[in-house]
Amino acid sequence: GHTTGPSLNNDKLYKFAYSAEVYVDRVKASLQKSAGYRISSGVDVNLLWRNPDNDDDQLVKITMKDVQVENVNERPADKNIFKGKSTEKIIGKEYLEALQKPIMVELVRGKIKTFYSYQNEPGFTQNIKRGLASLFQLQLHSGSSREVDISGKCDTTYHVRQDQVTKIKDLDSCEIEKKRFTSHNRILDVSTKATSATVYVLEDSFIKSIKAEENFVFALNYRRKTGAKIVSKQRLELKSVQAGTGLIAAKQVSGVIKTLDPNYVAIPLEAEPVKSECKKCPSLSEHWKNIREQMHPDKLSKPDAAKSFLSFIQNIRKATKEEILKIIKSENKELLPQVVDAVTSAQTPESLEAVLEFLDFKDASTSLLQERFLYACGFASHPSETLLKSLTEKFKGDVASQEIRETLVIVMGALIRNLCDRDGCKLPAVVEAKRLILNRLEKANKDDNVQMYLLALKNALLPEAIPVLLKYAESGEGPISSLAATALQRYDPSFLTKEVKETMNRIYHQTRKIHEKTVRTTAAAIILNSNPSYMEVKNILLSIGELPMEMNKYMLSMIQDILRFEMPSSKTVRQVLKDMRAHNYDRFSKMGSSSAYTGYITRGPDVSSTYSLDILYSGSGILRRSNMNIRVFDRSADLHAIQVVLEAQGLESIIAATPDEGEENLDSFAGMSAILFGFQLRPVTFFQGYGDLMSKMLSATGDPMNVVKGLVLLTDFLQEIQLQSGPTASAEFMGGLAIDISGGMEFSLWYRESKTNVKNRVAMFVAGNTEVDSFFVKTGMETTLETETALDFISTVQFSQYPFLVCMQMDRVDSPFRTHMTKYESLPSGRRYTARRGKAATLAGNEYPLHQENSNMCKKVFGAKSDSAGSWF
Repeated sequence: GHTTGPSLNNDKLYKFAYSAEVYVDRVKASLQKSAGYRISSGVDVNLLWRNPDNDDDQLVKITMKDVQVENVNERPADKNIFKGKSTEKIIGKEYLEALQKPIMVELVRGKIKTFYSYQNEPGFTQNIKRGLASLFQLQLHSGSSREVDISGKCDTTYHVRQDQVTKIKDLDSCEIEKKRFTSHNRILDVSTKATSATVYVLEDSFIKSIKAEENFVFALNYRRKTGAKIVSKQRLELKSVQAGTGLIAAKQVSGVIKTLDPNYVAIPLEAEPVKSECKKCPSLSEHWKNIREQMHPDKLSKPDAAKSFLSFIQNIRKATKEEILKIIKSENKELLPQVVDAVTSAQTPESLEAVLEFLDFKDASTSLLQERFLYACGFASHPSETLLKSLTEKFKGDVASQEIRETLVIVMGALIRNLCDRDGCKLPAVVEAKRLILNRLEKANKDDNVQMYLLALKNALLPEAIPVLLKYAESGEGPISSLAATALQRYDPSFLTKEVKETMNRIYHQTRKIHEKTVRTTAAAIILNSNPSYMEVKNILLSIGELPMEMNKYMLSMIQDILRFEMPSSKTVRQVLKDMRAHNYDRFSKMGSSSAYTGYITRGPDVSSTYSLDILYSGSGILRRSNMNIRVFDRSADLHAIQVVLEAQGLESIIAATPDEGEENLDSFAGMSAILFGFQLRPVTFFQGYGDLMSKMLSATGDPMNVVKGLVLLTDFLQEIQLQSGPTASAEFMGGLAIDISGGMEFSLWYRESKTNVKNRVAMFVAGNTEVDSFFVKTGMETTLETETALDFISTVQFSQYPFLVCMQMDRVDSPFRTHMTKYESLPSGRRYTARRGKAATLAGNEYPLHQENSNMCKKVFGAKSDSAGSWF
């Protein structure tokens, strides 16, 4: 009769040769040098029963024989981990016996209806047999359907040409339980690609040969060279057809199974989860003892600190709450903050419970640890709803330190955005946290409270918060309106409606009330960055010349930067300038020291990065705002890596100068605010009020104030994979950053000079481990990359004359860069083959060029200084 699946002849025994290979290597490497192994065997196949009512319902017996395990590539004897070992020794006696026990599959129209095996067999041998059985599933007409095999339920497409059938499985569509998590930002994440194809050659309505290949490729988005691939191949070839045993007569399959061996049971064809136990792994506290020293505060700007941090997180992820608490409770106060960084970054339910049980928010004396915990939550790579819920509960309860209370709500804002970006905006905890922030802001009466909720919104970036931010930007007092405006500046331009642009135009042109320069310049930046109309640009250009002195210079510099760096609005700006030629000369020859400048740090094949520096002074030469930004972007995503803003106001009285118009009543203030990897930290105040300023000036040591110090988990990627030949594989990439950012301001009345300094010291360590685990053998590749650097930004202002002299310097020290790769094959006994290669280079230090005008001024400042030695004050 006609069948739509392959059909076996009665009374025949089909003898096949089978092999399953895995390879692990760098993405571009050829497979000849890869790490891996091969399992090979004979496979006997024969028909046991055919349904008397349906020719196309067959019960087939499949048996593996003479199983061998060997290298996938030739290895010299001393490098061959299998040398001199029998298969029984490698796999283990009971496993080998289990592997060679037959299985049965019921094929209906070529698809596996039922898979029979022994119930209590080890999962790992069962999966190898599932992988073999899955190869026998095929249809003989072209078309697509969802099919279940070892990989789960997947979209599968068949192409049939005469005696050849190609089966393409869409691995991204497979429904199977596998652990997986990714990083919050695409640039810090890993791209993956998975493909599966099987080619069948048929003869005499049954299988002559099968070749299957699966490929998995992983690449770090910010450095694609750091990546890996796993290739899995299966081959089945018909060697001979011999006389076999006759069929068993029965009405139904169940009868046949009973006759053969009642111990056979129907089990799922989809792979079952297996995990090989680690026999020699150290306990969490042993591991911590080994790495403690690297985590000392003095070593926090070294790659080894980041490396130890990553390995610690991996171990915390396997630990119980009790094991974690034991370390937290016994550690001294120098190392405890780093432990808190790691425990929080692990993001397991156990680690969160441990740290929350340890921290007491009612106790102000441990506020440093509370802050480290909260910042680690703000950087969380894949936060849970539970985390946001716990923070909301803490915020509603008693919090001893006001600064911690502020940090709590700022971090809640960051978690809201992170969860919303992963389609979690409707989760109950997210809805509640959003409602809490918006409601409390509405009721807030003290400026401090308004400020903390605005900072939370600056992290959350909720579309529904835009009207509130507009209200505060236009009618709030100085610092409040400035904060609301910078929050709006963080939204994607696509959210900035007509209403937003109208408000920003009113603020910039002061239609309704007088605004401070800092808010007006932010409003201008928002307009110019969100696809401005011809008229909007024209009005801004016409205003230059009518503005307060330093603001003229700043706006001019901003326009020049847009043109020079070819920003999106540069076309419109050029058009307006062409039509306005008549009014230009006087307007555009303004004196002053303020400036805005953007340049590239790197332009690479994978990602590029830019720095921008803009600085606005008051008319008397005192800094109002300096803003340094570093952004990293690729073709489809961008990341605000760093922003450091120094702000000052009301300092004119120190040098007995006249404040700018509209700024006569501003309170003396200086402070610093930072964004790190898209997360706005709690701003730091250097001094507030004239009295505070004077006492700090008289005792000024010029020591920079710490803004952020700690360990951050940047890249956090894990994917477990079920290979169709049976083994499980995993790819894990982690990137850790040890960071130390500080900033300070000093004044010298004697030299009429002020200096601001921002130091960024960072070290990074990235580790990737891609591994195939077959229980009796593991093979894989570890790749690491490490680098450290320091970026200093110093601006020196001499205000003994006008226009005062300003010199800005942005320097990066020499940065060592090392990469390392190890491929390995290992047996549980400890026998191991490894191949290593490494590369080291130094990225030469660099003084980043700012504009020509700045270079000329630096020559003047440093030329004038050499003859006047002496200390500050």
